[in-house]
Amino acid sequence: MQTYVHELEGWPDFTWDKGKLLQKLATVRNRQGRLSGRMEELGFKLKTEATLEALTEEVTKSSEIEGEILNRDQVRSSIARRLGVDIGALTPSERNVEGVVEMMLDATGKYSTPLTSERLFGWHAALFPTGRSGMNKINVGAWRTDQTGPMQVISGAIGHEHVHYEAPKSALLAEEMKTFIDWFNVQQDIDPVMKAAIAHLWFVTIHPFDDGNGRIARAIADMTLARSENSSQRFYSMSAQIRQERKAYYDILEATQKGELDITAWLEWFLDCLDRAFDTADTILASVLRKARFWKAQAGQTFNDRQRAMIDRLFDGFEGKLTTSKWATLTKSSQDTALRDVDDLVARGVLKKDAAGGRSTSYALIDADGATDK
Repeated sequence: MQTYVHELEGWPDFTWDKGKLLQKLATVRNRQGRLSGRMEELGFKLKTEATLEALTEEVTKSSEIEGEILNRDQVRSSIARRLGVDIGALTPSERNVEGVVEMMLDATGKYSTPLTSERLFGWHAALFPTGRSGMNKINVGAWRTDQTGPMQVISGAIGHEHVHYEAPKSALLAEEMKTFIDWFNVQQDIDPVMKAAIAHLWFVTIHPFDDGNGRIARAIADMTLARSENSSQRFYSMSAQIRQERKAYYDILEATQKGELDITAWLEWFLDCLDRAFDTADTILASVLRKARFWKAQAGQTFNDRQRAMIDRLFDGFEGKLTTSKWATLTKSSQDTALRDVDDLVARGVLKKDAAGGRSTSYALIDADGATDK
């Protein structure tokens, strides 16, 4: 019979090989410091814009890891409203989007506030405002009860199921979570980045809720990373990187949960993944600076609200090709109005018509450096 890590004598006293992790941790800490330094040079407005983009990535990709696709525009609008960022017309957000955003901003914005069971219950209730996960009614804002059987992570067809993991019994949750929360809130001789990795693994191993455990575990990790930087401003997205490495993420979690109390392999993977996540900060920073250069170059020029909103949307990562039909749909304008808006920007050298032409004519943004943004 499979033995899981939480069933081992000594749980949850994790151990690790400091020697194997020393260089990786030093590399991550160095990149954290350099990134913070670069962002400090941007000034308040650009730092806030970078935070908006990073948090939008974090919220959308953390949900995507679990197979839930959120509307990016709704997420961005919800975060912008809370951060006080002017992005033009705001997209109304659904309740589930508002809930995920509330959880993430509470975790990162109040990173120094102690974690409590009530705070976790609030996060969970925010994730599931209808009291359901899909079609299934779940226990919201409370630990799971296992009334329908043990909490298992399973894949495969009925009759050929593969159990990846089985969490601690519900009767143990109150004590398990008390131990975790007490550990999380006490200052230990552990680097905060390492603590983020341990907290992520520990929480998702306990799996205290009917659903949403992965998203809450990643929010806890983000909260701890914010503590490690002593800043609520986020310039990179760990979840975006995990999404790219989703299979490896689940594989290392399963191996660790079926392994021993030595979690060196998990910590190595987490630090490597975090290191790669810093690359997304470079992408975010480049986008924010390109937008700033563009609007500086266009100082004194007049744009209508639709044009300003669409230009910003193109800089922020427009999916697919821009056509006049999409312009009309997104700006809630007529096809004729969309065509006039677009033709005006082409004439002014802001947009460039793609070569295809015809009914499939699409347009690309030319930034302040004269490069076409495909």
